[in-house]
Amino acid sequence: MHGRTLLGTAAGLALATGLTTAQTFRAGVELVSVGVTVTDRSGAIVTGLTRDDFRIVEDGRPQSIVQFTAGLETSNGADPVATHLGLLLDTSGSMEVDLKLSRSAAIKFLNTLPAAADITLVDFDTEVRVARYGQREFPRLVERIRGRKPGGYTALYDALGVYLDGADGQDGRKILVLYTDGGDTRSALPYGDLLTLLKASDVTVHAVGFLDNQGSGAHENRMRLQQMVDQTGGQAFFPDKLADLDEAYAKVVAEIRGQYHLGYASTNPAEDGAWRKVEVKTIRRDLNVRGRKGYFARYRPSR
Repeated sequence: MHGRTLLGTAAGLALATGLTTAQTFRAGVELVSVGVTVTDRSGAIVTGLTRDDFRIVEDGRPQSIVQFTAGLETSNGADPVATHLGLLLDTSGSMEVDLKLSRSAAIKFLNTLPAAADITLVDFDTEVRVARYGQREFPRLVERIRGRKPGGYTALYDALGVYLDGADGQDGRKILVLYTDGGDTRSALPYGDLLTLLKASDVTVHAVGFLDNQGSGAHENRMRLQQMVDQTGGQAFFPDKLADLDEAYAKVVAEIRGQYHLGYASTNPAEDGAWRKVEVKTIRRDLNVRGRKGYFARYRPSR
């Protein structure tokens, strides 16, 4: 297990702003990796599609798919695609009433999810604390989740920024589940900059929002959590009790098992840091594709 504590918020902001692109590199070739979920008209997840069923367009230009992985299958018959799981647990004072439910929800999800290569836990209040656990350290992870007590302010945006910075160095499928009431009273990282970081990352973020005790701020918190997950192609859930999470978790696990990952080498060689709009479609018009909307190109200063 590897852990670290970031005192205050300046360190979290410094780490977060290091994230720039959602691209990966293979043998000197720069690839754009896109994870998508396909649903039918009833909203059911569609599996069993092949590379030939998809089309990718970047800024209006068709792209050639050079890598394709469906669900948790192996990539190109080689090693399985690694799944890296992240949990963000809000332990601030505003979660005092809901923290017991939030802790139970996080542990329930860990027992529901297919095996992950590792699990990164970020628990936060005024401070942001990060620890990464291997599969064999699951009991220690559960113990840490159960041991957190509510208190302090809420550095939600900084915590997300710190997690995204660490995930940027991981290769494979990255899933983050956030447990919070959606408020922020401490972060140095502005909300708008957080949305840009989410937009630039290749992490799929799902949020579990506990809003029943947030009073007049519940509507804005709900809206912001929804905006965060929308940037990454994830979903937001707002349970009243633990039993409400069964359906939500079933949807998340089904997405993980059914998600397609496509890689392509962009036909645009410019290293200008610009936003590239990416559209992924299927040849079947009765299907819907959900995923992130693009990426920021690599930036290299001109000489």
